[in-house]
Amino acid sequence: MTTSNKDDARAPTPPSLASTRPRKKALPLQSPKPASEDPAVPARLEQITRHPSYRPADQDPDFLAWDQLRSVRLGIDYQKAELFLKQHRIRHTIVVFGSTRIKEPKAAQSEVAALEQAIAAHPDDPTLGPRLTIARRLREHSHYYDEARRFGALVSRAAAKSATERLVIMTGGGPGIMEAANRGASDEDALSVGLNITLPHEQYPNPYVTPGLCFSFHYFATRKLHFMQRARALVAFPGGFGTLDELFETLTLVQTRKMPAVPVILIGREYWQKVFDIDFLVSEGTIDPEDRELFGYAETASDAWRMISHWHAAAGTPGFPDIDA
Repeated sequence: MTTSNKDDARAPTPPSLASTRPRKKALPLQSPKPASEDPAVPARLEQITRHPSYRPADQDPDFLAWDQLRSVRLGIDYQKAELFLKQHRIRHTIVVFGSTRIKEPKAAQSEVAALEQAIAAHPDDPTLGPRLTIARRLREHSHYYDEARRFGALVSRAAAKSATERLVIMTGGGPGIMEAANRGASDEDALSVGLNITLPHEQYPNPYVTPGLCFSFHYFATRKLHFMQRARALVAFPGGFGTLDELFETLTLVQTRKMPAVPVILIGREYWQKVFDIDFLVSEGTIDPEDRELFGYAETASDAWRMISHWHAAAGTPGFPDIDA
């Protein structure tokens, strides 16, 4: 059967490939209005293009800092870390907190020695004695640095031998106990995460966080969300306000069933029982007796990891690394 000329006329015409090639003639908007037509044009264009309103929104940090853009900043503050964590296939974390002031034993001893020398040279300086007392206390606590480092290594070693989805150490990315936990993971050539927070004074992340997995948050809220979102345990070494903040927030979320239960391990029973008296809270009726069961105590890295592993085994958590892995 033959096709008529009328049918040929109705056949679809393929688009030209001209749009794939550079234009032969520039569009009018690619050149400014010539000054020959209006001498005021250059000055007016300068005013227009230099004004903040002309900057693309995603390239205008002043605009992004407006109060009205807080919801946008919250979103991107969360999303940047989320996308990088997904790229590294990190779905489960063991969160470690503790004091930024607890140094490794050698550094703690050096600080004590320096203050002792300062007192010998300036015995009448009233500020040195209290500083030395605190430095000696921190030296006593320096064994926690070693335990945190061992804990980071234990978790990383067990996770490496497991067929589960990636489980990594996550800390606040700072010095002290957090540095030690990241360092333990680094000792095993394992990934670890650090979630820094921008503060008014300059700060640095500890050097043992995996490059590409250290994030600097503007908002505490989005940082806290990332701490809890993938957490399979929280381990709190002796610490101050920051450690207490994260510890009690986690306990509250678990107590109220706002998040799935996770094991919460406090390292150093003597320290933590002085920091807060759980039995006093129960006796005052401000918490229930069953709330004592929201956390446990451990003294060593191996004890803490054993408690976490046994907890997940009892809970039937699928694929959690075995204690003997």
